[in-house]
Amino acid sequence: MIIKQLSDNEIRIQIFKALSDEVRLNIIAMLYEKQTEMSCGEIGEILDINKSTASYHFKTLREAGLTTTRKKGQNKYVSLNIDAFNEILPGFLDTL
Repeated sequence: MIIKQLSDNEIRIQIFKALSDEVRLNIIAMLYEKQTEMSCGEIGEILDINKSTASYHFKTLREAGLTTTRKKGQNKYVSLNIDAFNEILPGFLDTL
């Protein structure tokens, strides 16, 4: 299996695509405000989005490297990848 390394521009494109959706921006803002991980269910409930839609948004953010997901039992917890923001978009989180 060949694993393709992404160029810096490909990484930026993936990140900006992930941030180009209002729901995903709201997820990022909520996680930044809380300064801790939140359960996927809690975020979906607050934003009033169904489970499959929420899963899509969480996957998009995770694949862009902006969040991390931890599973405990049947629950999944999402947290910000602060290092990614500091490296690629320094100061971005302070604008939310």
